[in-house]
Amino acid sequence: MSKILVTGGAGFIGSAVVRYLVNETEHSVVNLDKLTYAGNLESLSSVSNDPRYAFEQVDICDAAEVKLVLEQHQPDLIMHLAAESHVDRSIDGPGEFIQTNLVGTYVLLDQARAYFQTLNAEKKAGFRFHHISTDEVYGDLPHPEEQSGELPLFTESTAYAPSSPYSASKAGSDHLVRAWNRTFGLPTVLTNCSNNYGPYHFPEKLVPLMILNALEGKPLPVYGKGNQIRDWLYVEDHARALVLVATQGTIGETYNIGGHNEKQNIEVVHTICDLLEELSPRAEGTYKDLITTVQDRPGHDMRYAIDASKIQRELGWVPQETFESGIRKTVQWYLDNQAWCQRVQDGSYQRERLGSAN
Repeated sequence: MSKILVTGGAGFIGSAVVRYLVNETEHSVVNLDKLTYAGNLESLSSVSNDPRYAFEQVDICDAAEVKLVLEQHQPDLIMHLAAESHVDRSIDGPGEFIQTNLVGTYVLLDQARAYFQTLNAEKKAGFRFHHISTDEVYGDLPHPEEQSGELPLFTESTAYAPSSPYSASKAGSDHLVRAWNRTFGLPTVLTNCSNNYGPYHFPEKLVPLMILNALEGKPLPVYGKGNQIRDWLYVEDHARALVLVATQGTIGETYNIGGHNEKQNIEVVHTICDLLEELSPRAEGTYKDLITTVQDRPGHDMRYAIDASKIQRELGWVPQETFESGIRKTVQWYLDNQAWCQRVQDGSYQRERLGSAN
């Protein structure tokens, strides 16, 4: 079995990948994470004592430390998830996104290339650098309010048109990965995913923010009319897809990963409210009474939707969770793990509005 280096393994998607690798496969895992505000080792408490798991607290921008980790652990595969990922934060402070997502990816690619050259022929044949990216690099798609008939989906050949500093930094990192494959021969694969949700999600994102605010009787802020459409992907479905691509994907190829669940943001909020009414009803009023509209995000993309037929056709992956089953699991998890939610909010973030560009 392979030894897999996962960057950003203490983050939301990264921790799901690490848990899946340890619990569902025979691979060993090295988790390389800087432990920024959204990285939390408590998300990995269930696997932290497994002999196939190791942790290294390292910044991907630190070339010397990255080189040391590669030399020490000798991974067979690299799964690169470490990134600044919140659009609103990228509006408030683009610099960190450029540094981590662009410079950090360059450093990692450069060190991976040097490490790859030291491998014997057998190890080289199995090595892959898997870069995990987002559908936001494609910009947005026509909205049903703007266009009738069949609406287009993002495919692997959709032109890049990023809107935010976050998506621009991820688009740039995607291009670096492809360049290192074509110019230097580094064996790379790339994935672009739709919106993830599920357990262990830092509370700045829509789903956990709505759940936690609702439970505390705080306003549920919905941007604009709430008619922005996203394709929702349960994080554990995504983790399965990522490991499949890392281990079986074709070198040089890109795979789009989506949940086949297009929902308007307001629909998602209403569903969360309905589930909370069932599972933890309010003493007075309803959770929907807490919904409030706020000024929309600058440059807000109106619709994302992924065509995931390539990964289904070539690798046999399909999501196991519908939105209805996945969101129920998610709401129940937050109800059962409110202590975790309190501990990951260390005082630097208290669910305030970010990214207003004022």
